[in-house]
Amino acid sequence: MGEIRLIGTAHVSQESVDEVLAEIDAFTPDVIAVELDPGRYAGLKKQGEEPEVGDILKGGNFNQLLIQWVLGYIQRKIGMDVGVEPGAEMKAAIEAAEERGVQIGLIDRDIRITLQRFWGGMSVWEKCKMIYALGASLIGVDQGEIDVESLKQQDVISAALEEFRSFSPNGAKALIDERDAYLAHQLIILSGRFERVLAVIGAGHRQGIERYLLNPASLPPIADLTVQVKSRPWGKIIGIAMILMFAFMLVTIIFSGVGFNVLLWALLYWVILHGVLTAVFTLAAGGHPLSALTGFVISGYTALNPILAAGWFSAIVEAKIRKPTKQDLHKIFEAESFGEMRKNALFRVVMVAALANVGSTIGTFAYFILIFPALGIDPSVMLGQGMTNFWHWLTMLV
Repeated sequence: MGEIRLIGTAHVSQESVDEVLAEIDAFTPDVIAVELDPGRYAGLKKQGEEPEVGDILKGGNFNQLLIQWVLGYIQRKIGMDVGVEPGAEMKAAIEAAEERGVQIGLIDRDIRITLQRFWGGMSVWEKCKMIYALGASLIGVDQGEIDVESLKQQDVISAALEEFRSFSPNGAKALIDERDAYLAHQLIILSGRFERVLAVIGAGHRQGIERYLLNPASLPPIADLTVQVKSRPWGKIIGIAMILMFAFMLVTIIFSGVGFNVLLWALLYWVILHGVLTAVFTLAAGGHPLSALTGFVISGYTALNPILAAGWFSAIVEAKIRKPTKQDLHKIFEAESFGEMRKNALFRVVMVAALANVGSTIGTFAYFILIFPALGIDPSVMLGQGMTNFWHWLTMLV
């Protein structure tokens, strides 16, 4: 086994760039391992085929796309504030390796697998807290409240990781712990082929990797770190539950004897509440009025179908009216403010899809809270009388 030396960097620090170059000269490694996967390496080198916009939108992973883009913006914003391009230390390590004829090792897990396991492994409550944390981070970077160099200090890193684990243990597992293990696996493989391995990694991974390198037997199998996580389809489960509740309420209204007008108003409130909230959230995402109108029209139906989502239809219309281009994909990664990102056609389509779905979901919960006061009836009386009459009707059929 060869010698492995780790450099923990802040990703947006000039000091990290200098440290990487100095360590390369001092250690003279046979291979320089960088915390990149082949896709991100190709992006950093501006190589490989660019994805088609249509393929991006057909993937349907709008929430994961938003998280990836927002996280990238936060890192890029910090880099702009300190005058260092995000990933500059990785780029410097790659260029130094090429100049010296040293091999390069790409040791990180595919970002698509990481995001899928990250988002799919979190509970609904963890996802809500994650969205709040991302919003707070956006405000923090825009106001310049983050001390970049402190991000490399181990006590700060430990505190940040513990805070992350406290509100999202499953997210921390996928984003940190699993990648610690994956990176350690790759470094051990490289150390079996080369005498001196220099690894350029984020400072937050250093302790975890060191623990695994000291005790390789504790590493989980590599296959367990790369398979797609099979999470419970909570969206479909909740959707089916809401459909059953809606059907139950309609049955009790029909059999309670409150009249056809009440039934008609109950159906009308369902359509209006879902439609209005979906349209409002679509417009809040910067969507076109026709995209909002589409959400308004379709939302009442999609809320009764766990396979479909109102946001998909609003996004399709948005993409037709304001057709995104490949240039829009580039501009997302070049935006200097979040407001600039929101004006981007591709980013806006994804925002419309995500927020329209949020509006429709809120509409479903709001409906069951507000429907009885809106109808002006006592739910206990209506439900009790409705179920009694329904039971009598069933017994008569039998």
